[in-house]
Amino acid sequence: MPLIAILLAALFFVIEELIQGQFGIMGLAAVALLSIGVKAKNTACLSVGAIVLVLLLQPVIG
Repeated sequence: MPLIAILLAALFFVIEELIQGQFGIMGLAAVALLSIGVKAKNTACLSVGAIVLVLLLQPVIG
């Protein structure tokens, strides 16, 4: 169990670094809001984080 938690934390850290490198501080804030929303089961944080990520991804997708 602790090994899985460590691997997931490392994976999350790598994903955060990649998003911050590509999208800057707003990308990092969006991922932070998403993670807070999931952990705290707060739909407001989850929704705001998802919306910010979608808005940041618009130029990349289209």
